[in-house]
Amino acid sequence: MSALAVRNLEKSFGGLRVTSDVNLAVEPGERRLIIGPNGAGKTTLFNLVTGELRPDRGSVTLFPGETLLRNVTLALLGRSRRRWNPFVRLDRQAALIARAWETLARVGLDHLADRPLAQTPRVLLLDEPFAGLSTDERRDVLRLVTSIPRDVTIVMIEHDMDVALDFAERITVLHFGEVVVEGTRGEVVAHPRTREIYLGE
Repeated sequence: MSALAVRNLEKSFGGLRVTSDVNLAVEPGERRLIIGPNGAGKTTLFNLVTGELRPDRGSVTLFPGETLLRNVTLALLGRSRRRWNPFVRLDRQAALIARAWETLARVGLDHLADRPLAQTPRVLLLDEPFAGLSTDERRDVLRLVTSIPRDVTIVMIEHDMDVALDFAERITVLHFGEVVVEGTRGEVVAHPRTREIYLGE
């Protein structure tokens, strides 16, 4: 099972298509780098993955995790006399779930009910963590990122291809919202499309 699976993802703003039929599969524990020039659609892709934006088409699947609604439902269950029954699935406790929705609505959080909670993350998304840093600061951040245990999958987007090449095991190149090259560092660096995008050759 992939830690992150993106299938046929598309997003447009008005007549401008920013993400076009993007497919991406990141394996558990993988270090994936997503690169591309300004305007390639990298940040829009991340915003689609995190749920900040809704796709026009396609789907995003992450490792299953706890949502705000489930967390509140569990809290209400813990306060009730019924207690947890291992033979009854929590998602079939209609009355309890309805109370959880009411609780979230009372504090103005019902629109975030399906948002995953950042408890013990299994997938870490980094959006240009080296931007604006000095050479020494970049080295420190890279050291910090590479020290993260392998049970956490890391997907990083970066504008500057040279910055995080040592970090990546696989690289995806976006250009005008499309995946144009994907592979190992050596494969991506040697690919003619990468050279065309970055060097204008």
